[in-house]
Amino acid sequence: MSTQTDPAANFKPPAGMTLAQWMTSRLATRATRSYDWGALKFQADYDPKYRRAQMRYVGTGATGVAEDANTVQSEHFTFSTMILPAGAEGPLHWHTDAEEVFFVMSGRVKLIAELNGETWEQEAGPRDLISWPVGVYRGVINIGDEEALMCVIVGTAKPTNPTYPPSHPLSKVKRS
Repeated sequence: MSTQTDPAANFKPPAGMTLAQWMTSRLATRATRSYDWGALKFQADYDPKYRRAQMRYVGTGATGVAEDANTVQSEHFTFSTMILPAGAEGPLHWHTDAEEVFFVMSGRVKLIAELNGETWEQEAGPRDLISWPVGVYRGVINIGDEEALMCVIVGTAKPTNPTYPPSHPLSKVKRS
């Protein structure tokens, strides 16, 4: 006769927390979120076409926001939504430490990748997804007449700030 134990017996809430407290700490409702238009304000200050907002759910993403007590603590990835107003763009940048995923929820965007002098572009719309590999410059432009809404996942708990191509004007802009 087998003496298997319940695998769930190996998992426990953090010290001092009940299951209810632990699960509540991992819940981020839409009602408790707000869009942060300031997370990437240094870009919009340089050029209004870079204006966009982040709504954080898990961790703080790679926008340079150091801390947000209103998010679920990140363990292995970050998750947020991003609004790009009509005509707005997320400039070319890369991450040296993490894969990044864009999932388009509404609107139409142009996805742009650059690597070693080669450029790739593709339009994406609702329910389209791109998984950006580490080390590839990536950017997105809202090509529609309405705002675009995307889910953004970065595959590490605390991503480093993105790097812009040396020829991009944002590579010389200092964060305030």
